Amino acid sequence: MAFVDKNSFTLLEGREFIQRYEPEPPFKYARTFCKNCGTSLGEVGSESDSFPISVNCLDDDPEVRMQFHVYVGSKPAWYEICDNAKQFQESPA
Repeated sequence: MAFVDKNSFTLLEGREFIQRYEPEPPFKYARTFCKNCGTSLGEVGSESDSFPISVNCLDDDPEVRMQFHVYVGSKPAWYEICDNAKQFQESPA
């Protein structure tokens, strides 16, 4: 996932394939998926000033690298974090 500034993000095509799912309490963030292939898109189309998108959906290298990991307290024991990015047990404040 990468967080993007709403004013710096432009969806070039495929808007008709985006399916939005509203959250049910206690969750508060909507999620979007491609209706054609099922790929998770993050929060594409959010009205927030910044929002997460799935970088696997980008055609080109976004030229940013891992800056932190969240929810490492609940990651599977077999998953190894193999970089020096900052780690948060839950979501950072």
